[in-house]
Amino acid sequence: MILECIKEPNDIKAVSPERYEELAQEIREFLINKISVTGGHLGSNLGAVELTMALHLVADLPEDKIIWDVGHQSYTHKLLTGRRDGFETLRKYGGMSGFPKRKESQCDSFDTGHSSTSISAGLGIVKARDINKEDYAVYAVIGDGALTGGMAYEALNNAARLDTNYVIILNDNNMSIAENVGGMSKYLRKIRTVEAYKDFKIGLENTLNRIPGGDQLVDTLKRYKSGVKQLVVPGMFFEDMGITYLGPVDGHNIKAMVKMLNEARKLPKCVLVHVITKKGKGYMPAERHPARFHGAEPFDIETGLPSRKGRKANYTDIFSTVMIKLGTRNEKVVAITAAMPDGTGLKRFSNIFPERFFDVGIAEEHAVTFAAGLAAGGLRPIVAIYSSFLQRAYDQVLHDVCIQNLPVVFAIDRAGLVGADGETHQGIFDISYLSSIPNMTIMAPKNKWELSDMLKFAVNFESPIAIRYPRGEAYDGLEEFRKPIEFKKSEVIYEENDIALFALGSMVKTAEEVREDLKERGYPCSLVNARFAKPIDTDVLCKLCSTHSLIVTLEENVESGGYGEKIRDYVFTHKLDSDVLIIALPDDYIEHGNVELLKKEVGIDKETIVKRIITQYISWGNKHRKDK
Repeated sequence: MILECIKEPNDIKAVSPERYEELAQEIREFLINKISVTGGHLGSNLGAVELTMALHLVADLPEDKIIWDVGHQSYTHKLLTGRRDGFETLRKYGGMSGFPKRKESQCDSFDTGHSSTSISAGLGIVKARDINKEDYAVYAVIGDGALTGGMAYEALNNAARLDTNYVIILNDNNMSIAENVGGMSKYLRKIRTVEAYKDFKIGLENTLNRIPGGDQLVDTLKRYKSGVKQLVVPGMFFEDMGITYLGPVDGHNIKAMVKMLNEARKLPKCVLVHVITKKGKGYMPAERHPARFHGAEPFDIETGLPSRKGRKANYTDIFSTVMIKLGTRNEKVVAITAAMPDGTGLKRFSNIFPERFFDVGIAEEHAVTFAAGLAAGGLRPIVAIYSSFLQRAYDQVLHDVCIQNLPVVFAIDRAGLVGADGETHQGIFDISYLSSIPNMTIMAPKNKWELSDMLKFAVNFESPIAIRYPRGEAYDGLEEFRKPIEFKKSEVIYEENDIALFALGSMVKTAEEVREDLKERGYPCSLVNARFAKPIDTDVLCKLCSTHSLIVTLEENVESGGYGEKIRDYVFTHKLDSDVLIIALPDDYIEHGNVELLKKEVGIDKETIVKRIITQYISWGNKHRKDK
């Protein structure tokens, strides 16, 4: 087995070219077998096997630098740099990350996780190389889906001015997570299908080389090749910017890619190598359903179907169903996604209301300002987006939506801990960064029925409003508590005395378990479903502070700038006679791993919370007895 012989970076260079295809097949079989057990990003990795092999054949690692955009296609890179054993713990707590990590290997030159960043990062490394008078190659890999993100064009604009070598590899598989959309997608499609230029070029060179003096004409034509390209290939967008364009080349032909990458490395300027690949290549279920195998759950290899049977509806499913109802009842309801119609649950809405559905590609900033324009035009836009991706559009939320107080609904999926994708994907900052913005209202449902109620409330709200909900199965407990949603009003589920739990969203379920444990230990305890992270319900807070010595806040967000801080500040400022204990995530980045395990590690599991509450309650009581 060839793969077993690759234990260190650059070991692939010892593999005979006749065995490249065999190695590529071994890599695909290895990835399919491992990811079918652990889950992970399968389709993008299967499509980039030969591309990665070609890069490793021309680069000398770790001296040369490879920057992966997003990084979910870096599994083959990890294999070829000696991390084969790490796949046993892929995306598990304490194990190997599913993305490039500098702390994991010297061959990972830049940490990634979000899209459209590689050209900017690579350009920075190029300039650092030149200022430090060093000599190594820099390769930035970016997908065609990432070219829908504006940051990529900002970087291309600056890269075009280079007078030093920088190689950008455009991995073009006509997909982001879902099928690509927009003008760049159409442009690249034209380039893929225009074989006339290549045939014309080869035929003309062969003909001229057979006649006296023809070789000189060939040299002249090569010097003016951009003019020939303009006649045959539409647009030549990259060449017009000042970036040398090479391609397209078959991304599964290693020999052709190695040749082109070596050519690109020789040029003293920015070069873009256009590589055509197939997402999911080599595994038929992934080729047929690339979106489903983008971030795959554990699956049966033979059928490609998820191993887990009969899962309960998750919050995304509930959102999807409610969106159909809202769209049916109100023709002004429109939906926006940033390249994730499946992931956000808007696929069904797009099928039923295609004229009211907008996939803007990987362009979160544009999605938000576009929604602001829709709202200014009299519509009711709902922007469905993951918590960690909405971070990218903070300025647009503030400047284009909230300053104008426009009625845009933000449906924030994957809020809280998301697990295996790690630091770059944990949705643990949205309460903090959104609550700093005037005119913004933030809500979080305790269960699946409340998500439905909140969406119906939000679509009729006259100001910006965000609803954050977690990844995973929707909680179906506390069904009997369904008090109508009122602005700024929380829901008191159980009222006793001494200890009051103010729980937000996903933490209501945990708070219910904490309350039961405390009552068994003899501690009376109230439970409040906060509903609103901003504005807080000061009426119920004042009322319960008069009968409770300890207020406990519970949220799945970092403590800094979160819900608990607002409660504590209000109690302190208004000199209310209660102590406040904040249960929140640490102000830190949280690595990948199983969500339940992560909750224990960061101290928001039931057992840890109960211990902290009892300790604080006893401490507060002792202090008050001394004071008296």
